[in-house]
Formats: sequence, structure tokens, C-alpha cells
Amino acid sequence: MRDVVEALRRREAEEKVPAIRLEIDYQLVTLHDAMQEEDRAVIEETKARLFMLRERLNQFER
Repeated sequence: MRDVVEALRRREAEEKVPAIRLEIDYQLVTLHDAMQEEDRAVIEETKARLFMLRERLNQFER
């Protein structure tokens, strides 16, 4: 049973990690644009989103 759970977890990670990485890339572009425009609200929102995405990515990479 443990092997089945581990296999499901690996499969989920294989599917979700690339999507999370893509979202991180998008958020980094958004952050760059906001910094260029000096838009503090978008900067803070984007940094919070990046923090959350980093946490999700860390969950799968353990």
C-alpha cells in the first residue's frame, strides 16, 4: 500500500511541478514589470504569490 501512495505522489509531482515552475516564471515577469512601473501594490501581490508558489514547489521536491 505504501508503494502505491508513493507512486501516486510521484505522478502528481511530475504533473504539477512543471506547471508551478511556469507560473513562477510568469510571476517573475510580472514582478519585473511592476518594479519598472514602481507599482507597489502589484509588487507586494506578486511577491506574496511567489512565496506561495515556492512553498508548493518545495512540497513536491522533498
